[in-house]
Amino acid sequence: MPGFNFANGNAKKLLSLPLYALGALASLVVPRTDRQWVFGCGSGVGEGSLELFRFARAANPLLGLTWLALDTEELADAAALGIPAVLKSSRRGLWLTLRARVIVVTHGFGDANRYGTRGAFVVQLWHGIPLKLIQLDSPVTTSSGIFSRISRLRGILRRAYQRGYRGISLMPAASELVASRLQTAFGLESGRIAVTGDPRDDVLSRGTADDRSAIARAQLFAGLGLDRDSRARTLLYSPTWRDGAADPGAPTAEEWTRIGEYLEASGSLLVVRPHPHGVGDYAAGFGVSDRIVLLSSSAQPDVTPILPAVDLLITDYSSIAFDFSLTGGPILFLAPDEDSYTASRGLYEPYREFSGGTEVRSWTAILAQLARYDSDQQWAAQLEAHSRLVSERHFAYRDGRNTERVYGEILDRLKAQE
Repeated sequence: MPGFNFANGNAKKLLSLPLYALGALASLVVPRTDRQWVFGCGSGVGEGSLELFRFARAANPLLGLTWLALDTEELADAAALGIPAVLKSSRRGLWLTLRARVIVVTHGFGDANRYGTRGAFVVQLWHGIPLKLIQLDSPVTTSSGIFSRISRLRGILRRAYQRGYRGISLMPAASELVASRLQTAFGLESGRIAVTGDPRDDVLSRGTADDRSAIARAQLFAGLGLDRDSRARTLLYSPTWRDGAADPGAPTAEEWTRIGEYLEASGSLLVVRPHPHGVGDYAAGFGVSDRIVLLSSSAQPDVTPILPAVDLLITDYSSIAFDFSLTGGPILFLAPDEDSYTASRGLYEPYREFSGGTEVRSWTAILAQLARYDSDQQWAAQLEAHSRLVSERHFAYRDGRNTERVYGEILDRLKAQE
């Protein structure tokens, strides 16, 4: 079933304008307290919000920290981690959002109770380095679905987004290059962006490579519910979100058969991890071979911690390529809709630069690249070198201390406001 798309989301925002106004009035009379922080994440209990929650709790036990959950399932996930949580849509969720001095989100204001954020110190961690144009840089952001025939609404929506983004107090960035993209995407003054590194990526830098791999493999295979040997070579296919459109990279029946044959011959496992809001039919593959498995977003809401378990990534325009580059592993780029996608959505850099000129348009070509990777050491080394180049270009820090820097930046800026 289709997931979230901007058209439907914007239509709901337009219909909710009176609630935004009431929330703004409430924020004028409900005082905020320095001791209360709230956290949310659009993909569940995880990503940078979880990293920052844990760091803040250890750094200052006197802080009142609360997770704002979407539903009862997320409440249960938080409880399992020993994290106090309430439903963000509840009265308690609204009250805590109105009272919080600091609000931490990864996707948008809706990660918290969106009607109670005005006047807070909002930390927008975002959820990955953008390759495709996002927010104000992308025309998709102001699509309005059923209202799209009303020409003025696009301008109204754009101004609404601009006003909303002015509520962001701090936006951490992985590097100066990434900061430049976030600045135009959110229309922020440069002073609101800090190159601290992304907390969600600390898990890819802490400890030794062997330790990271062992922990990630245990988590991955537990999430898959498999008893198979966790030492098997693991390939991950993770396509991007296409605003409600289906994944054109989903293999055909013939391709699934050939994929199964390759996996069997090479002793590999292919993990298919669709985007949480993605659309694609991969069921045929699971019937071809038990070496083709699904890792759903419900089983693994935050994919970053399991990346050290992956030996090779297959993706398209997804920001997962940036995160995975921190592992040093090779990346294959499958982009069957490159021309139409780049024309309609737009990218922050030429796709051939991003891919190192190795992008292909079919699984037949991907299988050929896999065979070449297995047999041609020089080409394998070139793929790994490109992965390192991606990491060096986009990450200023690889020391596992991004969360610490973000926390320090928050305290410094709060103190400056006194």
